[in-house]
Amino acid sequence: MAIGSLLIIDDDETDLFICGYTIQRFDPDIKVVQALNGREGLEVLRQERPDAIILDINMPVMNGFEFLETYARDFARPVDRPVPLVVMLTSSHLGSDRKKALQYDFVKSYFEKPLTSDNLKALADIIDTARH
Repeated sequence: MAIGSLLIIDDDETDLFICGYTIQRFDPDIKVVQALNGREGLEVLRQERPDAIILDINMPVMNGFEFLETYARDFARPVDRPVPLVVMLTSSHLGSDRKKALQYDFVKSYFEKPLTSDNLKALADIIDTARH
């Protein structure tokens, strides 16, 4: 199973770099698109549909939870193509944040930073399961 493309939404440029580097080491064929906040992420989704979205919680302009609310309302209903799955990638260790994120049926996992190859393997398995 291969991941074709990922949208990473995170305001921290260092975290974006680490994610991009980890993804390219995991599979250099994965297309990576980045957004610096939830609003930019929604704009990307109006143009393309990645296999999955890697989403941070704490961001300016539109945080991860605000993104999830808008995504649920505007994007999470499949029309003519599969809805991208969401995995949280955050530095938040709060159980309440985990619970709040996982209440959305399209949020499939909650990883703590930094992104690892094990996280990507788990994500590939999640995508593969969702496709079948």
